[in-house]
Amino acid sequence: MPEPSPTSARSVRRGRLLRSGAAFAVLLALAGYLAVQYLTGSTGEPKCTVVSGKGDGASYQFTAEQAVNAATITAVGTNRGVPERAVTIALATALQESALRNISHGDRDSLGLFQQRPSQGWGTEKEILDPAYAAGEFYEHLEKVPDYTELPLTVAAQRVQRSGFPEAYAKHEPDATLLAAALTGRAAATFTCEGRPSTPPEGPDAVRAALVRDFGRDAFQETGAEVAATPSASPSASTAVPSTSSTASNGPGGTRTVTVTVPKTPAAQGGERRRSWALAHWAVANSSALHVERVSYAGRAWTAGSTRSEWRDDSGAWNSTGEVRIVTGQ
Repeated sequence: MPEPSPTSARSVRRGRLLRSGAAFAVLLALAGYLAVQYLTGSTGEPKCTVVSGKGDGASYQFTAEQAVNAATITAVGTNRGVPERAVTIALATALQESALRNISHGDRDSLGLFQQRPSQGWGTEKEILDPAYAAGEFYEHLEKVPDYTELPLTVAAQRVQRSGFPEAYAKHEPDATLLAAALTGRAAATFTCEGRPSTPPEGPDAVRAALVRDFGRDAFQETGAEVAATPSASPSASTAVPSTSSTASNGPGGTRTVTVTVPKTPAAQGGERRRSWALAHWAVANSSALHVERVSYAGRAWTAGSTRSEWRDDSGAWNSTGEVRIVTGQ
């Protein structure tokens, strides 16, 4: 067998060195990426998790965008006084139709969370792309279905949607059930998010506006907004946000607190505690969008900034059972 030429031997060695160098560079890049993730707690798009209040291990993980839309759908239903079953049907429908994303396209002229069609009388394009409006329209049509709470979810959803794939709603019922239990406040301290902000902080005014958007102007009474600097003037009525009184506070990091009083709620509607947990979970769901840093209720607190943003017993947490405190970024 002829000996390999010096030239071919050098080529082989060069190829091996290049491959080894490329592999080493990939390892260095991977190590750097993992180090950044470890130091910052970042794992890509912020995530939210809902767990079962029954302790059976059931859970569902989704994005911050989906959390905001789920919270809006639930808040609109809660404010209408619909039963939890209606919220479950609405959430399962939106999971199937849009994966809980407010999309501006679909089959023919279908739009939004529920893929409603302007040509079929659901509203204008602008209205349908407003999640609160779209949710309200869904509930209005659902409430016209006789005995809808007694029907299988697929049947109730289909009576509203007239989908070409009616059985597809069924696969989303377990996740929708978990979401509805948490976001209506029945399952306390079961809804968490990482809370990494996706937008610059806007302060408490953004929280107030979002509360009105989802729950309505008269759903809650704000008892005050603690600010870290000079008290700001109360917003004018034309801004459609709750009236407030502001007092100075030297909170850490220049944070601001919105304290919301939950009205007395009849036991038939779950009572004050359930209403309060619905608001607290709503604030967590909106944590990335509204730069919420901390939510406190009844001696429990959720704090943003880690991948395990659990509700914890906290002696320093707001201990009132009639008020929820929402701390926002400066």
